[in-house]
Parts: sequence; C-alpha cells; structure tokens
Amino acid sequence: MDELRGRQATWRFDGETVFIRYATGWRVHPLLKELAQVDVPVAAIAAVEFTPGSGRGKKWQIRLRLRDRADPFAAVGAMLTEDGQPFLLAGDAKNHLVAEYYADQLAFSVDAMREREQDGGSAACPNPEKVALGLVPPPPLHIQTTEGTASFDGTSLRLGWSDGSAAKRKLQRREFELGSIRRVETTPSDGWNYGFLRVVPRDASDDSTGKPEKNLCCLLNDGKREEALSLLMAATVTAHLWAARGGEEAPALDAGANTGAAVTAGAAVAEIASGLARAVRPDGGTDTDAQVIYDRIRELGRLHAEGLLTDEEFGAKKAELLERL
Repeated sequence: MDELRGRQATWRFDGETVFIRYATGWRVHPLLKELAQVDVPVAAIAAVEFTPGSGRGKKWQIRLRLRDRADPFAAVGAMLTEDGQPFLLAGDAKNHLVAEYYADQLAFSVDAMREREQDGGSAACPNPEKVALGLVPPPPLHIQTTEGTASFDGTSLRLGWSDGSAAKRKLQRREFELGSIRRVETTPSDGWNYGFLRVVPRDASDDSTGKPEKNLCCLLNDGKREEALSLLMAATVTAHLWAARGGEEAPALDAGANTGAAVTAGAAVAEIASGLARAVRPDGGTDTDAQVIYDRIRELGRLHAEGLLTDEEFGAKKAELLERL
C-alpha cells in the first residue's frame, strides 16, 4: 500500500480508497485534529491536482476534488485556510518527485475507474450523499463556543446561548428540525467581529440575515478552534441534509418566496452582485459592516465548490469583492 507523508497528514492508497490520517501536533489545524481520520473512495474523486514545489521553502501540494455533493466541507468552508483543508496534502520540496508519482498513481486510478463506470462496469460512483456522511462524525455531535452550544442528533439541530444579546439569553435555546433547514453555514472572524455558525431556515419569512450578535439563528465563535468546531458542525448537518434530500437540490440562495427551480450560476452571481450593491451608499462609499462582503464571498465559494463556477470565475469575483473592503 503506497504511503505519502505530508506536513499535516499521512495518505495511504490501496487502489480503491485514500486513507487519510491527520497529524496531532500543536501546529495542526484544529479541524483536522477533530476529524482524526477520513477514508475517501477513489470513485468519489472528480480530479487530482498536483502543484510541484520549487525553491527553498516552497511546498508541493496534492488536492482531491470530490464529486458534486460528496464534500460537505467545501460547501460550508469556502474561506477555510489552506492548512485546514481536509483533502489537501502539502509537503517539503525535497520529496516532491515522490509526491508527484503518488499524485500520478491517484489520477490514473481515478481515470481508470471513470472509464469503467462509463463502460457500464461495476465501478460506478457510490451515492455521493453517502460518501459525504462517511466524511463527517456520526451524531450525536456537540460543540461549545464562547456564546453557547450547538448539538445535532441526526434529526434536529439545537442552538443554546449562555451569553449574548438579551433576546438570546431570554430564549436560551432554539431547535431546528432537519426538514426545516435550508442550509447551515459558517463565517470566520474578520479580525473585528466574531465568527459565527448560522442556520438558514427553509421558511423564507424567517429572518436569518440580521446581525449575528442578535440573530436567533446564529451562534458566535471566537478563535481558531471554535471556528473549526462550528465548521465541523455545519459540514455534518449539511451531509445529513444532502442524505435526507437525496437528489433534491436545495435553493442555492435565499430568493424570497421563489424557492422552486434551482438557481443557475449566472443568476446566483447576479444575486450576489445585487446584494453587494445594496451595501453601497448613495455617495459611492461602502457600508462599514464588512460582514456583507464576506457573506457574498462565502456564497461564491459555495457555488465554486458545487462546480457552478470555474476557478477563474471564482478568483475574479472574490478579488473584486475583497477590493471593496
């Protein structure tokens, strides 16, 4: 069994599965520590990308791109830093030739399995929703942050607040049945404001877009570990949402009462641009609340993760939004 060791994980490959075991050192991203290990079926991989290292300190990278609806982390963690991406392995330039060979073997297996699948063989891709469930912790899952707790038992998500606004302290807790959730998302801290976990209900009349500090659909987090826990919770709930809905596509964006047809990439980007325009003052200045822009970037990232935007389109739109900060 081929094995490749990187800076934050070790990958082993037996021709059908990539067994990923994450390191435990203090430099390892807390999300990877919480995951500990994942097994990725080769049939669930859409592409293998290799970036060689060159020069002192330049590290090589191998990235697995999973098939649509198989990667819940990409769906909720579009702004996740490179060191916390669970399907990216990086290592020192000195062994980049070994890494390149390993990446070639992976890519060859992915292509071969795809050909057998197209020929009607027995190597058809497993249900992507089931793959996603295998990549997240099994419920029950419980996390604690600066503001309170979030718990998921497989059928409902509960937010509880021990701190925060008067409204949150008065309500104390809120429960969302899985069928009532449109999506769950995370937004990291921008350096000035807390990061947060947010539940977006399917009921369009339920306002889930207010300030996170007062929003009864949000749980604030503080620090890298709490952000990682929030992302892990969001990814876990997302995987269960996909499994519950099967082939049903949840609306890509909140669009008021129009929750019928899936939104195309062009329409979604237009919606994002429209939302940004509403944050621009009449005098040409921008709203001082940077959260608006981060929310739009997050929507773009989700579209990119779902394959609706190319790398170039995502990069260009993201750069355009960041320039407005």
